[in-house]
Amino acid sequence: MTRDEQLRKTAYEEMEKHKGVVEQDPYRLHYHLMPPVGLLNDPNGFIQFKGVYHLYYQWMPFKTKHGAKFWGHYSSRDLVNWTHEDIALTPAEWYEKNGCYSGSAIEHDGKIYAYYTGNVKDEEGNRESYQCLALSEDSIHFDKKGPVVHLPEGYTAHFRDPKVWEQDGAFFMVVGAQTTELKGAVALLRSHDLIDWEYRGVLAGGGKGMLADFGYMFECPDLFKLGDQDILIFSPQGIEASGMKYQNVYQAGYVSGHFDSAAGTFEHGDFEELDRGFDFYAPQTTVDDKGRRILFAWMSVPDQNEQDHPTIEHKWLHTMTLPRELKLVNGKVIQVPLEELRNIRAGEAIEHKVVLDKESRELNGVNGKAFELEIGDLSLSEGWFDLSIGDGGRLVYSAGEQLVTLERKSYVNGVVEKRQCKVVNLNSLRVFVDTSAIEVFINEGEETFTARFYPSPNNDTVRFGASNQARFTIRKWDLNHVNLK
Repeated sequence: MTRDEQLRKTAYEEMEKHKGVVEQDPYRLHYHLMPPVGLLNDPNGFIQFKGVYHLYYQWMPFKTKHGAKFWGHYSSRDLVNWTHEDIALTPAEWYEKNGCYSGSAIEHDGKIYAYYTGNVKDEEGNRESYQCLALSEDSIHFDKKGPVVHLPEGYTAHFRDPKVWEQDGAFFMVVGAQTTELKGAVALLRSHDLIDWEYRGVLAGGGKGMLADFGYMFECPDLFKLGDQDILIFSPQGIEASGMKYQNVYQAGYVSGHFDSAAGTFEHGDFEELDRGFDFYAPQTTVDDKGRRILFAWMSVPDQNEQDHPTIEHKWLHTMTLPRELKLVNGKVIQVPLEELRNIRAGEAIEHKVVLDKESRELNGVNGKAFELEIGDLSLSEGWFDLSIGDGGRLVYSAGEQLVTLERKSYVNGVVEKRQCKVVNLNSLRVFVDTSAIEVFINEGEETFTARFYPSPNNDTVRFGASNQARFTIRKWDLNHVNLK
């Protein structure tokens, strides 16, 4: 039996061994992508190939901690129902023995070209990194070609997460990096055949330009055209909190500007966070055959109390966000839930027109563990309006301060913690709740909050409150268990 065969066999045995305890977890999600066992993190190789969507992902099947990662694999025809496919990549070769780390996929000549970082460590923990290629004709079985990019001069071995695309008659690759001066950077490479890659220099960060001193590491870069702008998404590490900004251990966001493919340069503006909540990192996008730019992100943050999540008792950890469509509106990237997510709704909406006057109350039929809320026509001249979900989370809008706050009961120590952002003229909220996950879309995706939270399993109440008079309309749908085969 080869090393690859042995790793696959052991992983599948682990899935079968713990299937019962995983499925008994009351915090298991109804309509988000989760690992069948163990730990899930970054989305990888997100692509639509021959009419089917494929989301590969970082997976550690043997424990709920990080380690020598595999590429797990989900596929879907409708972005709602998903099939868990055979393992795509195992860390079986010398150039990836400590993990098949994050990467991307592109279609060329009827094949998937998957690029990923091969992680290697010696007994002292010294790191080597290789950008590797694997080919597939069926999206399931991959033929590894080994390293195609070795570490350029000027960088530490923290050089990973290749994202590849085609533009202006050539192929380009951006890689998340750290310079030898310990500055976060995005490196740019170019190729004419997807095999031989030429290093073109630092595209952003690295001690120069607007991101000169913006942390010590950039992870998971993704560069693409949206509207009339080029958008560079990345996840910087080492940014200090500033007011309501940068409150998580690490961030995920974007800069917009103009990428000159011939010169290999990128002129851009300031960094903007993509999400204001507790749990959003390593987003990756693709374009589908409808021309939509679709994003998945990991619903967590590295090194942020990961081992305190209660799902660990049930042998699994972490989830993906819902898929979101990106649009550019007035120069700002907005995120909206995909139209297909309406297919999760169970039956007709429960509708209410509500007037609250210095009170807090429940509304008939508005409760549950897995549901979608649309709140519109909000009229609140002063004071605050809030939405409480079980005993685990609370969303508050303060009219005078024009401030939205997401509170949750910490799964570490039970203390209430919060994330906030300014919202001028709140007029709509769309909220997805899924047992232990919440995603909030404000003003048609102008801002989003994403978080894991853990209400008491037997508490499915939803309460609305206001400190003065508040008027609003509400529509609520129960959401089905989706098919995760």
